[in-house]
Amino acid sequence: MPETDLFLFDCGASSNTGLVRAHNEDSYLVRPELGLWVVADGMGGHAAGDFASQTIVADLAEVGVPGSLDDLQARVFARLGQSTQAIRARARQLGTTVGATLVALLLHEDGFACLWAGDSRAYLLRAGKLFRLTEDHTEVQALLNAGAITPDEARYWPRRNVITRAIGVTDLPECERMGGPLEPGDLFLLCSDGLTGLVEDAEIERIAAEPVPAQVICDALVALTLDRGAHDNVTVVTVRLHPAPAPVFD
Repeated sequence: MPETDLFLFDCGASSNTGLVRAHNEDSYLVRPELGLWVVADGMGGHAAGDFASQTIVADLAEVGVPGSLDDLQARVFARLGQSTQAIRARARQLGTTVGATLVALLLHEDGFACLWAGDSRAYLLRAGKLFRLTEDHTEVQALLNAGAITPDEARYWPRRNVITRAIGVTDLPECERMGGPLEPGDLFLLCSDGLTGLVEDAEIERIAAEPVPAQVICDALVALTLDRGAHDNVTVVTVRLHPAPAPVFD
């Protein structure tokens, strides 16, 4: 189990093409030694979507070891800028829009940050209660925020999956950020919209609260999505924080 001076990380990850799509355009990154976990969901069709999400994950895997949370965030943004240029170059070659949603969890010492663009989400389970850390960048979320539709209407809105931000569709990466302090026992969960399109937050909370390894939680959520038809790719990444053992001095 990877560790820092403060925490041990119990990590899990599971990704599935689903039951309808021919290809998996989701990609993920689990790098506890860097304090970085990522889910990217490609858009633009096979080859284009694959390229976008895989490019983001490959670039972020090279951030290097950070000196602080701010340093890690700066490194992530620099790599996202690099990914953006590569994705936009591919879009010009194909003559179409190419991009990927992104959600990234950054941990360093006793603090965390989440960066996101699009409708891939981050959750925090703390003391048995699930908190959604991200707000979807979608047309339907904008309508909800404006009070133009109700939550019940949003569930069946015809354009509910239209996103308003993604990496690669603008000249510079446009991410939203939030962060806060860490506590022992925290469980973070990152996912693509293939999960949240079929599984409610209350169900995620129930499964994530089980006292089981992080990988078991990922597998259970993906299995539930498959049971419900899995019309999209689905990816889940989890990390649970255990207190590191006290140092032993001779």
